[in-house]
Amino acid sequence: MLPSSRTQLGLFFILLCPANIIGLWWAVGSPLVMDPNSICRKTKRLAGKQAELCQLEPEIVQEVAKGTKLGVRECQYQFRFRRWNCTSHSKYFGKILQQDIRETAFVYAITAAGVSHAITQACSMGELLQCGCELTRSRAPPSPTAGPGTEGTAWEWGGCGDDVQFGYEKSQQFMDAKSKKGKNDIRALIDLHNNEAGRLAVRSYMRTECKCHGLSGSCTLRTCWRKMPHFREVGDRLLERFNGAFKVMGGNDGKTLIPVGDNIKPPDKQDLIYSADSPDFCSANRKTGSLGTRGRVCNSTAMDTSGCDLLCCGRGHRDETVVLEENCLCRFHWCCVVQCRKCSVRQELSLCI
Repeated sequence: MLPSSRTQLGLFFILLCPANIIGLWWAVGSPLVMDPNSICRKTKRLAGKQAELCQLEPEIVQEVAKGTKLGVRECQYQFRFRRWNCTSHSKYFGKILQQDIRETAFVYAITAAGVSHAITQACSMGELLQCGCELTRSRAPPSPTAGPGTEGTAWEWGGCGDDVQFGYEKSQQFMDAKSKKGKNDIRALIDLHNNEAGRLAVRSYMRTECKCHGLSGSCTLRTCWRKMPHFREVGDRLLERFNGAFKVMGGNDGKTLIPVGDNIKPPDKQDLIYSADSPDFCSANRKTGSLGTRGRVCNSTAMDTSGCDLLCCGRGHRDETVVLEENCLCRFHWCCVVQCRKCSVRQELSLCI
């Protein structure tokens, strides 16, 4: 991992949860080490569930770190063609998290989803003693997706289903701990809602997978289990929620959120919510956390968010030729090496002015 990526991950934790264990990981050293013992020894401000998790289940803390790294990568993928591209710049990213805008809602949701996904995956891989495959004894049999030639085929639960409920609960325990301290605070209510939306983007979209058993390729019995969605699917789903996010304001009782606008239905648990409008991110502005789009690569023929018209905010773009090296003339040599040459390739890029 490049130094900038390490900085980005450590900084993300510090800014997202400044008063808990996550904020001290960067002080410990490289997040790649992710040594729970070192983290917990240096953490003196923890309380409640987070302190308990750190002291009693440090291996869970390690999976929390992996999950956040997963969320950051997905955030940067989903926003790669947008004016705000989930930047990791230290002087700007903190300002994003201090605001209650749509981008912040996505950051919280994708992080909670990443933590839930990583912990659940570790359970299925046998990397955690506290959990394993999903227990299916008491579950009523669903109707697995039928395939060709499977009509009337007997089936049973088996394999190693993902224990998504365990990952959900641990993500909730860790990610929601800081916000629960002030339930009458509107920002805390919004953060808790978006955390939950992220976790539900994993838990609510479990799929059933089956494997056929029988002689000579027949399918006399199918063994079925439940698996989480791929994390790219989670990111895609949360981006859709980002595009349709609800603007809300606090109710008079300080405990409810009310949608802003006429005849707008209340957001459900899987919707993302925010209370402040986002800046346009066209020009650099430290106060709003905008790096601007000057110098960004754009697509001169696209009409979507990656197009030069939108990404460059109407300032125009310039074309530039760059020379890149890439592998070419690759050959497979028995056994088992692939050897390639390096070729210089000229590429035309469009850059925002």
